[in-house]
Amino acid sequence: MAQGAIVNRSLEIESRRTRLKRLGMNLIAVIVAITFLFPLYWILISTFKTDVEIFDKNISFWPRVFTFTPWVTQLGDKEFLASLFNSFAIASCNMVVSTLLGLTAAYGLARFNIPFKKTLMLLFLVTQMMPNSLLLTPLYLTFTKMGLLNSYIAPVMAIATGSIPFIVVTLRPFFLSLPKSLDEAARIDGCNALTSFLRIMVPIARVGIVTCLVFCFLHGWNDLVYSMTFNVKANMRPLTANIYKYMDKYGTKWNQIMAYGMILVIPVVLIFVGLQKYIVGGLTAGAIKE
Repeated sequence: MAQGAIVNRSLEIESRRTRLKRLGMNLIAVIVAITFLFPLYWILISTFKTDVEIFDKNISFWPRVFTFTPWVTQLGDKEFLASLFNSFAIASCNMVVSTLLGLTAAYGLARFNIPFKKTLMLLFLVTQMMPNSLLLTPLYLTFTKMGLLNSYIAPVMAIATGSIPFIVVTLRPFFLSLPKSLDEAARIDGCNALTSFLRIMVPIARVGIVTCLVFCFLHGWNDLVYSMTFNVKANMRPLTANIYKYMDKYGTKWNQIMAYGMILVIPVVLIFVGLQKYIVGGLTAGAIKE
């Protein structure tokens, strides 16, 4: 009887420790979330403030007088809408091109005996470490001779140099974790290498593919260096490259910049909120090989 009481007491203490640990972890998570989300919240409320209130010494965490002028100005500006279209065009093209090339490359490196496979993978990893500024000069000279400046092709090809290695490094371990018996079963059913890849491997790898689609879109959406360098004309520049127009000799229109930045952030937030389960699953896919 006494032994049972001791066991129950030990379980109660262990349960209490577990609850306290869980409470502490939740508290830390809340603090981290507030720390990272507060700048986004400050940008959002600043879009509804006047410039005078933004720089008021009495800091307010909520607009004293709401103004929708920055949003109306942005959404009614033809130059802004053109930049928005450019951003979507560059990001979407990079997403499609990079995914098609990177997906097939990752599958080929995982499934076939290719000469110098380890060297190729090392090169893919090295390209991930190279800064964009290092590639600007050779890419600019190349695109100039090819007549690709002031077009969507130049920034898309430049951004793809970073997106494709990311896809290969992410998806190759996932394909390696899949049993080769799936390919053999598909061959028995009459599939060749291409149809086996399209009908069997692509549906199985959809979680990783969605993750790569998201990150490739964001690579193009957030690009600044390539788009500013290769697209000199203002009507060809995306949102990230045209925000400077709100800074002139008469001052900086901060509420306009905040609204501009908020519109730039909204697609990113929606993508991560809507596809978070695919992103988390895709990043961990292939991490464990059975």
